[in-house]
Amino acid sequence: MSLAELIPSYLHWVEAEMRALLTAPTAASQGHYAIMQYHMGWLGPDLKPTQAPAGKRVRPLLCLLACAAAGGDPGQAAPAAAGLELLHNFSLLHDDIEDASPTRRGRATAWILFGMPKACNAGDGMFSLAHMAFYRLLDRGMREELVLAALKRFSAMCVHLTEGQYLDMSFEQRTDVSVDEYFEMIAGKTGALLAVASEIGALLANAPAATVAAYHRFGAALGRAFQLRDDILGIWGNEEVTGKSAASDILSKKKSLPVLYGLTDSRVGPELRARYAGPSFTAADVPAVLALLDIAGARDYVQEQVRIASAEARRALAEVAATAVAAPHAALAELLDALIEREQ
Repeated sequence: MSLAELIPSYLHWVEAEMRALLTAPTAASQGHYAIMQYHMGWLGPDLKPTQAPAGKRVRPLLCLLACAAAGGDPGQAAPAAAGLELLHNFSLLHDDIEDASPTRRGRATAWILFGMPKACNAGDGMFSLAHMAFYRLLDRGMREELVLAALKRFSAMCVHLTEGQYLDMSFEQRTDVSVDEYFEMIAGKTGALLAVASEIGALLANAPAATVAAYHRFGAALGRAFQLRDDILGIWGNEEVTGKSAASDILSKKKSLPVLYGLTDSRVGPELRARYAGPSFTAADVPAVLALLDIAGARDYVQEQVRIASAEARRALAEVAATAVAAPHAALAELLDALIEREQ
């Protein structure tokens, strides 16, 4: 079966798990869970059922595909996949608050609609429920030692995620961020969750330690390639496809990899640093910044880093090819290609 054929059943399992977890246990707590359900795209601003854009669900797909490829039962691992997606959405909900973002996926963010205290508390609830999801593995007959091992890795990833977010926020006040520091940041903010998603999938399949480690490396490299592709789209993406204003990362002065690379270029670095240290950008500033990045060769550099990361991910997949179940193994390679070639 291809990736397209596997996705509907996998996502059906994950969605069912998440909806069960985000169902209010009492009438008094309904409003608390409604904020989470709104953020997930299940409720509209009027808190009536809707089906709003809900993201790509990359993390649960990685988990279930890795589980199946490593010889496990992906249906049995669905609670863990749901926990991974809830954790990702917790991070987005808090990220919106930390960045004072008014919209996400074309809708008002939860803190805008419900206020910062309640939205922050809803994020805390999602964080806790993401961990609770793993205990539902026991109801599927998963061995206790595997559940405990998965939870240990999941919790360690949560710490790594917050470290990456801290670095990302600290970069906003700095003009001396290095390329190496940037790679460290995305390894935590983006790579950690994707790495542990595929790792936990293989772990729950009771795969050998070397196989589990290979799936971790696959997810980490995929995460790096995924973020770097985002960096390209944030500056050179097609506005009609991405749904964002052209060069949105330039207008917000985001220190993504193309910008950091340009800042280190001896030809354009001084002018770029002066511009980034100056007043807020307007649309009129964008062409000049784009021209400087072009002189530095920033886009080609980042695209080469995407190629390097994707090659690393493919090497990790090749390590487990001999023992992998063919269809989900091939689907993981398909997913990698889709993510690094996407236009939004």
